[in-house]
Amino acid sequence: MQSQLTVRLSDDLDRNVSSIAKRLRLKRSDIVRMALEKFLEEFHLENKGKPYDRVKSLIGTISSGISDLGEAHREHLLKKIGKNA
Repeated sequence: MQSQLTVRLSDDLDRNVSSIAKRLRLKRSDIVRMALEKFLEEFHLENKGKPYDRVKSLIGTISSGISDLGEAHREHLLKKIGKNA
């Protein structure tokens, strides 16, 4: 079963949707439907898992070349700031 939704658009948004619909030879409702599907897909992908789960494959993949950066990060940062100040 399909349901109907009425949405009010700003003039700019209406022009953009109409322009894209004309260019793609689709109905305006098709463009809005596609945009909603894309938004919901990205929303669900962003909210899957904890933040750590989303970046764990990146952890440890880049080396700074500084062996004690985790332990002495403050000293390294102060040295860097001192050189640029």
